[in-house]
Amino acid sequence: MPFVDLHSAEDFASISYITNSFLGNVGGFDPQKPTVCILPPTFLDSSWLYSQFNDPRLDADYNLIAFDMRVAGKSECRHSGKHDSWVDAADLAFCHQALALPPVHILAIESNAINCALRFAVLFPEMCLSLALCNVPAPTELKWIYTAYDEVVQTWCFAEDLESYEHAAMEAVTYTLGPDTTPDLRDDLIAYWETVMHPRRRQYVQEQANVFLNRTPLPAAAYPHITQPVLIIQGDANEKIPHKYAERMAHDLKAVLYTVKGGNTYLTIAPGTASIVNQVYVKFVSRLPRVGPESPTKGLTTEERMRDALGTLESITGDGAFRTRDPLSSLSFCCLSDEVVRQQTDRLTAYRKGQTLAYLPLGPTGRPIRRYSERPHDDWFESKTEGLSYAGGRFFEPIGRSSKQLPMPQSEPISPAEGRVGRRGTFSPITVDKIVIKSSMAKVVTGSQPTLHKLFL
Repeated sequence: MPFVDLHSAEDFASISYITNSFLGNVGGFDPQKPTVCILPPTFLDSSWLYSQFNDPRLDADYNLIAFDMRVAGKSECRHSGKHDSWVDAADLAFCHQALALPPVHILAIESNAINCALRFAVLFPEMCLSLALCNVPAPTELKWIYTAYDEVVQTWCFAEDLESYEHAAMEAVTYTLGPDTTPDLRDDLIAYWETVMHPRRRQYVQEQANVFLNRTPLPAAAYPHITQPVLIIQGDANEKIPHKYAERMAHDLKAVLYTVKGGNTYLTIAPGTASIVNQVYVKFVSRLPRVGPESPTKGLTTEERMRDALGTLESITGDGAFRTRDPLSSLSFCCLSDEVVRQQTDRLTAYRKGQTLAYLPLGPTGRPIRRYSERPHDDWFESKTEGLSYAGGRFFEPIGRSSKQLPMPQSEPISPAEGRVGRRGTFSPITVDKIVIKSSMAKVVTGSQPTLHKLFL
């Protein structure tokens, strides 16, 4: 897998990517074919794009390239509290220029990818021919999802045994794909997370969660900069991403909105919807005019182009400090407040402590110890498909489709005061103090007898 190294005085990132060319790099691209850049789903990487790379409708007629986020897949980076979606957009622009890519069509899947794609189109319009957005999220996360994901991420990252880790991973599957996920897809997701996002890589997990949970709405001043054709593909059965937000963005961007009946989260990997997404996307892109293979930034150095992008960001935000920042650093594009940056940095620091000695849910060969579906079912208190834990039997008998599972909570997006600034500010991974007794057992038992006697009296 090839990489693009991005380095500056305050930052370093090595961005991994894949292509559909014979040699696996951009040198094998056919200059007569349009180029499609795919941004993988949140908490996944480019290895989960097999439904797109193996589809002849895309593979035969388009050059395909997919970039991993700096904290996803095989990418590596120096962790920073300044990481937001504007930084991801800058990473994508640096990679685009380093590989001398022609203008690309972007297919962005789920929250982090969509926020990156929108900001990329705003700052680098000549590099982006069109946008296709799968499952447009709310501007900020819904309150119940925000709380649920924050708890799951902490449990996930500080799991001390396989059962605890699998429980957190299963909760994540339920939140993302719902309780009716096929066993094979559920096993593959959990096995992937065990391999790539285990507790010894919890800083990577937390930094992705920071970008996902602490996202900010795209400023109203940025929408006029998006002039490319836009397609929105939205699942109508996705209770975690209500359809009204896709409708709102389609109105703001004058986009084409296509609704996938019965579609949930992860439309591009879920059985039954991936092919539909590909078909709709191919029809959309095939109707757009073709552009030559020339690099859109020809005649400009990378530093000059990135400085112009900082100027655009200054005009959108009204913050004159962007002009003074290093144009060769992706972190210069961060739009988070100093308070949020400090809190994200503190959280990453807390997650780094003890990371190398954390629990590893892998065997000696570096592979998962077992498949989730193969775990022993000897616990009398077991989690069932409804998302509840109880001892045998059924909590209630299903009457029709609506009774098969409890309804998802209904809530509105969080406000900045509730979320980004106030997010678990007193977090500490150590919640229970361990008392070490330095004495003989006889003295301990003898010395504690009066106290125990009083307690029982």
